[in-house]
Amino acid sequence: MDRDEVLGHVTSCFDALYRSLGESAPHLSNDAFVVCVYEMGRSFGEVSLELRTLIGREEPEPLPIIAALLEHAVLADETGAMLLYAVAMVVGPRLLVTMVDARPFMGDDATALAQLDRAAEICVAQMHLVGEVVKNRAPLEDPSWQAAARDLTTTLESAGNAESFGLTH
Repeated sequence: MDRDEVLGHVTSCFDALYRSLGESAPHLSNDAFVVCVYEMGRSFGEVSLELRTLIGREEPEPLPIIAALLEHAVLADETGAMLLYAVAMVVGPRLLVTMVDARPFMGDDATALAQLDRAAEICVAQMHLVGEVVKNRAPLEDPSWQAAARDLTTTLESAGNAESFGLTH
């Protein structure tokens, strides 16, 4: 894979987050979660747009596994708690590993490396945002909710995304 293909893949990851969060927010029932989801969507969209500019691609195809996973999270919990969990605990860490894996493909392209750094910073900031939004809430003790949350990880593992979103998936 070359630099643009790898950056295109990373862009597809961020675009899936951007689109899925934007489409999901109006359907959630918890107002604090709605605001958080909109903020995350805006931030991930900003990264997607910056990466698109860097590679000269107008409209990337959102990575299907991320889009499907986030859709499943919304369907599993209309409050938005599952969606926040999915972004912060399931998608975010794998996205960070994906960006680390992308770095060797950038060679000495300082602009691309800086963009990956910025994207990683935004990803971490959004994961922290989720933590701030949910920190004073009681833990969800519902066994069916917990099973659905575990199912998100199992879905990614079964698709070959146990640690990252790979650069060939």
